[in-house]
Amino acid sequence: MYGDLGLKLAQDAKRTLALPYLPPYQTELVRAVSREVRDLDKDVTATLAPFAGSFNPSQDPATACSVLINHLCMRRNKRCLLSYHRVRTDKLEEMCWSGKDVLEEGVRQTIGDSSAGVSGAGDGTQSSLSPEEEEYVRQYGDMLSTYKGQWTDIDLTGSLEPPQDLFVDVRVLKDAGEVQTEYGAITLTKNSQFFVKQGDVERLIAQGYLQKLS
Repeated sequence: MYGDLGLKLAQDAKRTLALPYLPPYQTELVRAVSREVRDLDKDVTATLAPFAGSFNPSQDPATACSVLINHLCMRRNKRCLLSYHRVRTDKLEEMCWSGKDVLEEGVRQTIGDSSAGVSGAGDGTQSSLSPEEEEYVRQYGDMLSTYKGQWTDIDLTGSLEPPQDLFVDVRVLKDAGEVQTEYGAITLTKNSQFFVKQGDVERLIAQGYLQKLS
C-alpha cells in the first residue's frame, strides 16, 4: 500500500524526538520510500504519455483522478522524507552545540543497541549516522568552531543555569590526557578524582569524560 513506508519514517522521526540519542539511520527504509516515489512518477508519466501534453482533466475524470492520487502519494512520501531528515539534522546540531563528540556517540550507541539485542543495530561496529550525516556533522562542527572563535571569552555551549558552586568534585570516566586549567595543568586518567573549577571542566563533563560528584 502506497504511503505505509513513509508512515514508518514519520513514526521513527517522532520516536527520535523523545530519545536522548540518535537511533540508527533507516537506510533501507529511506531507499524504499525514494524508490516508491520514482515508481509513482513513472506511473504518472506512462498514464499521461498517450495524451502528448494535451491532457484535459474535465474530459477524462478517471485518468485525472488516477494522476491526482499518484501525485498526492508522491507529495506525502516526500514530506515524510523531509520531516525524517529534518528531525535528525536538528538532533545532530543540538548535540554539536552541547559539545558532544557526535561521531563517537553514534558508534557507542550502536554498540549498546547491539549488545541489548535491538533489531537493526547491525554488528555493533558501525555508526548510527549515514555517510551524508557524518560529513554534515564534520562541516557543521568546523563552522561552529569558527563561529565560537570570535567569542574566545565566552563558552557558547555552556549551561544557561548559573552554577551552585564555583568548584566541584569530578571523577574521570575515561582517559583524557593533560588539560589546562586556570590553576595549571592536570592529567585526567581513568578513575582519578579532582576538585576543580566547574568552568574549566564543563565541556569534559558534557562529553562524558568526567562525572560530577554530588
